[in-house]
Amino acid sequence: MIHRLWTLASLVLLCASTVSQAGQQELPVTQIAPGVYVHQGVTALMSHDNDGAIANVGFIVGENAVAVIDTGGSVREGRQLLASIRSRTDKPIRYVINTHAHPDHLFGNAAFRGGDTTFVGHRNLPRALATHGQFYIDAFRRIMGSELIDDVRLIAPTLLVEDSLKLDLGARPLTLRAWPAAHTDNDITVFDEKSGTLFAGDLVFVDHIPVLDGNLRGFLGAIDALGAMPAQRVVPGHGPVSAWPAALAEEHRYFETLASDVRASLARGEPISTAATKAAASERPRWALFDDYNARNATAAFAEMEWE
Repeated sequence: MIHRLWTLASLVLLCASTVSQAGQQELPVTQIAPGVYVHQGVTALMSHDNDGAIANVGFIVGENAVAVIDTGGSVREGRQLLASIRSRTDKPIRYVINTHAHPDHLFGNAAFRGGDTTFVGHRNLPRALATHGQFYIDAFRRIMGSELIDDVRLIAPTLLVEDSLKLDLGARPLTLRAWPAAHTDNDITVFDEKSGTLFAGDLVFVDHIPVLDGNLRGFLGAIDALGAMPAQRVVPGHGPVSAWPAALAEEHRYFETLASDVRASLARGEPISTAATKAAASERPRWALFDDYNARNATAAFAEMEWE
């Protein structure tokens, strides 16, 4: 009965007016546990039509303050996320935590500049932004248009996660962990101890094909280590909030299949172009956006594994 009442309350919040008192449209969010709110991004490529809102973003409310986990793929989405926060609490936004450097997770940062907000990220995130950030802005200005991209600002974190870091929002401890190269070389996760909720960033994909932009062996190692974390549910970087650790099974199988197929291709002396076409082809029916990312994943895996 308590679960039913909680679900009803969450639906009421979700279905409430999506326009704040200040007139800013709100980003629809669902309360997945007390004080934990998530917007599930659409499973698509970033575009003008979707405002770049393809990644999962969220926020956690403690007794004294709020932490935002990722800000979305445009400043417009970031402002809508800010409006959603402000319609639910007036507590200060103490932290904006970026799980990694990809545009769909941090192009909304500029909406949260000012005040006493501290930006938090992996120790390698400033370097990644300096190296790739302007390329991302230029590329997505062509894809999404100046209207959505001109307001984007690359805001490097000033609080860096070297290994692990504890933050407290007031009776709400968060554990941040920096990971070796996996999805990228600058991934962090956020674990809310009070609710047992893990914000995994793009170390976990559900339904959306996983994307490899770091290190395949590192990604497989991260999956094994993630599975030992005492979470009840996970907010993946893409896809629905899911039970833990069951959410890891599909991703683990995909990468094991990719590694096995690439290794076999190398053993046969096939070129990288063949591996890009054939590797993990059996996985196509299981994943959204397979044809957009699998060849890229196979190419990265081939380049990594040919020197084993």
